Amino acid sequence: MKDKYKRKIKSELEEKITSYIRDREDKCLSEFASKSDDGLRRKRKYTDDIRAKYSRDADRIAHTRAYSRYIDKTQVFFLVDNDHITHRVLHVQLVSKIARTIGRCLKLNEDLIEAVSLGHDIGHVPFGHLGESIMSELCERHGLGRFLHNVQGIQFLDKIEDCDLTLQILDGILCHNGEIHNQLLEPNWDKDWEKFDKEIEDIKKGKQDYVPMTLEGCVVRFADTIAYLGRDFQDAIEIGLIKNDDFEVPERCRKNIGTKNDEIINTLIIDIVENSYGQNYISYSKEISDSVEEYKQFNNEHIYENAKIKAEQGKIEGMYGTLFQKFLEALEEKDESSRIYKHFMNEDWISGEYLDKSTSEETVRDYIAGMTDRYFERVFKEIILPKRVTTFRRGEDSSV
Repeated sequence: MKDKYKRKIKSELEEKITSYIRDREDKCLSEFASKSDDGLRRKRKYTDDIRAKYSRDADRIAHTRAYSRYIDKTQVFFLVDNDHITHRVLHVQLVSKIARTIGRCLKLNEDLIEAVSLGHDIGHVPFGHLGESIMSELCERHGLGRFLHNVQGIQFLDKIEDCDLTLQILDGILCHNGEIHNQLLEPNWDKDWEKFDKEIEDIKKGKQDYVPMTLEGCVVRFADTIAYLGRDFQDAIEIGLIKNDDFEVPERCRKNIGTKNDEIINTLIIDIVENSYGQNYISYSKEISDSVEEYKQFNNEHIYENAKIKAEQGKIEGMYGTLFQKFLEALEEKDESSRIYKHFMNEDWISGEYLDKSTSEETVRDYIAGMTDRYFERVFKEIILPKRVTTFRRGEDSSV
């Protein structure tokens, strides 16, 4: 009887809390914001509790294995030993902070913004964008189509770890493309699961861009650029890739945006808020938008396409090709001593449905895509270099 009474009180308390959250969203959020009750799940495998749907999804993302591996995934500068440059784990936190600042000013749903921000780069492979282009070539060679980190993020969260996230969050991750420049983004509100799945296939076939279905997703897409624009320039100076000279930056960019990371972030946040408040779109002013586009072109020329960044490209291509082939052979030969079995396929956090349906090529792609930079290097050395031993006696660990 006592336990029954406790359960009743708990149920009543949950109802009070969920009603409070619902009322707060109705009273405080913009008419254009995405409300938690609007969240659409594909499977509904979990029962929602005192957390609003988007808040719970942010927690789910943060507790995935894929999220844990952000800690040692490269942002831009791979094979650089410097603890002060940006890695993925820091980048997604910066995106989240910037996007939530904008979202708060525009009265948008911060839980949705946080979840999209935390998950938006989960699909990145070892060695940053260079690794992604190499992986894409390998995937096309093996009949898998193009590899793109936004699509791979959906693969990790929706298929491999089967988090049953809401459509609005997965859509924001899929459509976060920060490399494409837009002055203005108006959400494509008319989406469902069927249209979402079609967008994934279209993107894999070559369609460049889709717009998020929520204002919150649009905010994250802008925040992604804001987070890396000045930070990548700052990191390039930190490692000596470019000189600490303001006059290297185009004059219009220096004048309208600034050259210091804090200046850039502050200027762009304020411009977006001023031009988006009370609107059903997210937008820069024309002058700031043109300056951002020119700044991105400057970074691309002087940082991302810098010959020093790509000096080890041939070696990295060889490493990717070797690992892909070795793990494909391990699956074909059913070699359960291989790391792909021990560290991926036999793990209890992998969806059984995924394992049943995925081809060998897809499994190899997903295993390698999920690796951190250092794990990738370690596995490559283990496969290629001969193994030293201290003893061959039975029952003893023979590795050094």
